[in-house]
Amino acid sequence: MIKVLNAGIYSSIQDLGRLGFAKMGIPLSGAMDRFSSRLGNIILKNRKSDAVIEVTFGMAKFEFTSNTFICLTGGDFSPKLNDEFLEMQTVYEVKKGSILSFGKRKYGARIYIAVQGGIQSETILKSRSFFGGITSKVLLEKGDELPILSQQPYDSRGFAKVKIVEEHFGSSELECFPGPEFDLLNQEQKKRLLESFTISEDNNRMGYRLSETIENNFPSILTSAVLPGTVQLTPSGKLIVLMRDCQVTGGYPRVLQLSEYGISSLGQKISGETIGFQLN
Repeated sequence: MIKVLNAGIYSSIQDLGRLGFAKMGIPLSGAMDRFSSRLGNIILKNRKSDAVIEVTFGMAKFEFTSNTFICLTGGDFSPKLNDEFLEMQTVYEVKKGSILSFGKRKYGARIYIAVQGGIQSETILKSRSFFGGITSKVLLEKGDELPILSQQPYDSRGFAKVKIVEEHFGSSELECFPGPEFDLLNQEQKKRLLESFTISEDNNRMGYRLSETIENNFPSILTSAVLPGTVQLTPSGKLIVLMRDCQVTGGYPRVLQLSEYGISSLGQKISGETIGFQLN
């Protein structure tokens, strides 16, 4: 088991989400940074879809009440196991009674704790991802105990350590494609769309609202399907980039669609950072 001693600002259990339930109005959910969550599972030789702990901005503390192996990926928040600083993308054996904690932020917004065999919390609609109204919990809380599998031998050959992909955290460019309403934009609007934007303080698992505006003279459109990575142009001219917990329909023009990698990269950005859309 893993006991939550301090849940931090926003910690939850996430996997790759609830694929195939949008027709029922159920959001996809899942890890904000799929690239990093899958990487941790790959290094541990888990299934890519195994559930991990997603910790936003560190500031959390966990006690392991059984032996296991772990791997930390995503943002670096100076993790420590007992009194030893840990390296990212590296497998560590964790003994019963060990304490995992986090300190100063180095980069990123979310760190992922992958454990051997994955977190064994409840599965609802083929996923363990937390989401209000679907799972019994939205956030981890102090005192929660998370079930894990019994420790198994780990063969470290081939995945002892993996270097970070620096552009995933350092690049401001987000890979994207034209959205369904992209061609409604005039040339000036398209040009502005591909310039830089600032992430506002209004950002969370549902969406990232950007600070700058684009002239919007479009009439209302019929409510249409949206998905994580859809970039909506609101009546005020501000852009909203929908993220993992977004709704499944929306009535704003869908001017861009982030790639899967673009969504993951944005999930590691924080308020005040500047981003740009790289159209493919």
